[in-house]
Amino acid sequence: MKLSCIGCGPGDPDLLTIKAVDRIKKADAIFTPTSKEGKPSIALSIARKYINESTTAITNLIFPMIKDKDLLKVQWKTNSQIIADTVHSGKNCVYLTVGDPSLYSTWNYIHNELKKKHDDIDIEIIPGVPSFFAFAAQAKMSLVEGDQTLGIVPACYDLDKIRHTVASCDSIIFLKDGRYFDSVIEILSETGFSDNSVITIAQDVSVDEEILETKKLKDLRNTKNPAGKYFSIMVARKND
Repeated sequence: MKLSCIGCGPGDPDLLTIKAVDRIKKADAIFTPTSKEGKPSIALSIARKYINESTTAITNLIFPMIKDKDLLKVQWKTNSQIIADTVHSGKNCVYLTVGDPSLYSTWNYIHNELKKKHDDIDIEIIPGVPSFFAFAAQAKMSLVEGDQTLGIVPACYDLDKIRHTVASCDSIIFLKDGRYFDSVIEILSETGFSDNSVITIAQDVSVDEEILETKKLKDLRNTKNPAGKYFSIMVARKND
């Protein structure tokens, strides 16, 4: 009994690995996350060109964007049980996730539940290209060099935590929620980033709608909502 979790990368189907495509093509059942009923799955849209939909069952699993931990745990258990039942029926199963399974992924909740209750399932994890690597490639930039340090900040609103991370790193990657980037710009100015520090912002990385721009920190001050979209990335380099 085997379950393959596949990192689908940031959006471009051509960035999936050869192994990922092989598992998708051989799958009898595919599970993919979405935030609510009826909303398209981003991971599924990336992998769809490799799926034989006439022979492969596709199930959308709901991962609601709420903060109630008790409700979330119930949903994680429900989703993991659906997957486990299908694997135990003898089908080749695949779970799709955006980016890489090890980085801020819905897969981690599924994996934890499966380890607790279904440790007989053989799990294979196939890495994907994280959005910030695709971002760096598109921008033709180096994230860190030599002994420089790199920090990764998810969509969080704890400004004190952000300030601590920014102060201790040479380059910072801010992921996901571009709607809070204006607050971050001010923190950069307070924690050792100069007026001429290079800030690169991207939206919808590696798809046709991609927007990418590079500016100096001084040019972004007092800018309201410099990114604005949820799926945005900002990279700040202290010493450029």
